[in-house]
Amino acid sequence: MSNVFEIRPAVREQVPVMVGLMGASGSGKTFSALRIATGIQRVTGGEICVIDTESRRSLHYADDFRFMHMQFDAPFGPLRYLEAIKAAYAAGARTIVVDSMSHEHEGPGGVLEMHEQEVQRLGGQERHNFPAWAKPKAERRQMINGILQVNCNFVFCFRAKEKTKPGNEGGRKVLIEQGYMPIAGEEFVFEMTMNCLLLPGSAGVPQWQSSYPGERAMMKLPRQFERVMADGRQLDEDIGQQLAEWARGRPPITPEESERLDQLEARGAEAAEMGEEAKAKWWASISKADQHALKARRAVRRIAA
Repeated sequence: MSNVFEIRPAVREQVPVMVGLMGASGSGKTFSALRIATGIQRVTGGEICVIDTESRRSLHYADDFRFMHMQFDAPFGPLRYLEAIKAAYAAGARTIVVDSMSHEHEGPGGVLEMHEQEVQRLGGQERHNFPAWAKPKAERRQMINGILQVNCNFVFCFRAKEKTKPGNEGGRKVLIEQGYMPIAGEEFVFEMTMNCLLLPGSAGVPQWQSSYPGERAMMKLPRQFERVMADGRQLDEDIGQQLAEWARGRPPITPEESERLDQLEARGAEAAEMGEEAKAKWWASISKADQHALKARRAVRRIAA
């Protein structure tokens, strides 16, 4: 075994995008996931595949988006999820939507059912409750590690429901409201690049502030996306594109910057109508940074086409 350790300047390299969408029924998870995936595809290319555990619900949007579809039925053990993801990748998917990931936790054959089966196998006593977590937790960790090895971008949909947990207030036991919590293992939710909470009726607009401790713990908005994800902004294709561009090493741009580039492009189109000389003069008049940004935009559009 070598004892030589390489130390070099830190440079952010391409990383996968993993977006978590947490929400109750009717919050817009599936539609938002497809919009984000379409935006990611603009940058990365490849196919979008939806792994559908929700009775083919994603097919409701087949006229609005182009994607491959995989119906995924029980059992919903962690390693079967990993097999489904690898199959989607082998079929050409480079952006995978899993709708829903919650079945891995509480669906037939999921982690909670696996735990109960282990309790019974070990003897069915209360003292067997803790050791019975060893097998399902190990399979979940194997799933997580396997997903992280797939060179792909992901959007995971998690069902959410209102929860409470025991607490202590003034020396007496109380139930503390946690708000809407994802039906999932926390260790998996924490792996996401960004976690969005979609409340009922939100129409795909994430909630980024909450008075509930559980909701605050589950939300995740990285600093580099704070200006991109302004309050009240609906999840859309441009956000997916921004996430993918950041993952490739480009800093995300704000809506204001995107609008400024739109105006630059419009002036360039006007110059082009006046002839090649006017177009060349306009191009020379803008900064090198703006030239690079506009070239990147064109490259993305070529991929999207």
